[in-house]
Formats: sequence, C-alpha cells, structure tokens
Amino acid sequence: MTAPLAGSTGAPDRELRAETVVAAPPAAVWDLLTDLDRMPERSPELVRMVPLKRGGLRVGQWYLGINRRGLAVWPTRNVVDELVPGSTLAWLTTSSGARWVWELSPEGPDGRSTRVVHRRPVPRRLTAVSKVFAPLALGGSAAHADELEQAMVQTVGRLKAAAEGVRAG
Repeated sequence: MTAPLAGSTGAPDRELRAETVVAAPPAAVWDLLTDLDRMPERSPELVRMVPLKRGGLRVGQWYLGINRRGLAVWPTRNVVDELVPGSTLAWLTTSSGARWVWELSPEGPDGRSTRVVHRRPVPRRLTAVSKVFAPLALGGSAAHADELEQAMVQTVGRLKAAAEGVRAG
C-alpha cells in the first residue's frame, strides 16, 4: 500500500516521504521514472519538466519545472545532483531549497519487485522565495507541505500502477 511514513509535524521544511512496493523489476520502474516527459502524468502538481541544457538526464542537468495548484502557476529551477542508474535519481530545487529523491531497490526473494521510496528533504532551509510564495499563493507553507506529501503518495501510486500495467486514480 502506498502511504506516507510519518505524520505531519506542521513544519514546512520537514522531510516528506512516500513509498510502496511495485510488482515489477527495478529496471522497468527505472525506465518509467526517468521518462521526465511523462512525469506530469503521475504528479498532481507538475505540469512540465523542461531540460535547460543538452545532454539528456545526467548529473548537472538543469530543468525548468512548471507547477500548478489551482490558479497558481509557478516555475522552479532544478539541477540533477545524483543519478545512479537503476537506483537513485535526485535533484535540488534551487528556487525552494528542497531536494527531491527517488530510490529504487529490489524487493522480495527473487528481486522481481521494487521498493520505491520518494523523499523530499530540505538539506539546509527553505529559501526566502519559498517562504513568501507558499503563504501568499498556496495557503501557507505547512499546509502546502502536507499537500505535497499527499501528492507524493499519489505520484508513487501512479508510478506503481504504470509499472504494473493498471490504472490509478
């Protein structure tokens, strides 16, 4: 079952987390995860990820994220800071100070399933832009963090459904 592991503390800079086990091998899940053109199909807030440099998905690649929540639409600047094929994909959202991490690992005795962990730590602190924007446009920083965590649960669930070949809501 897909669910966040920790309850809300109300702190907007807390680590958000969702995880699940997918009945598909890590390579199949990785292929879906790294198709960033299709990530908006899974993420409730993401509209588009646009690469800003040539060279494809790699450490150091910059992406412009276009996000939407209700009437609010905003860009984010993101740089891929960790890429271990088949295992880990992470980027730092420089405009907010958050880091988005995807971790895949084989699960079960035969390794034919995949544990998917999606985390959003804030390594240092949220940026001033984030602290001003969230209360003005998104209903508050803590409320937005709670919504982000629920969206992460949906995103992980939709990834699971895609990998297992079923529809998710």
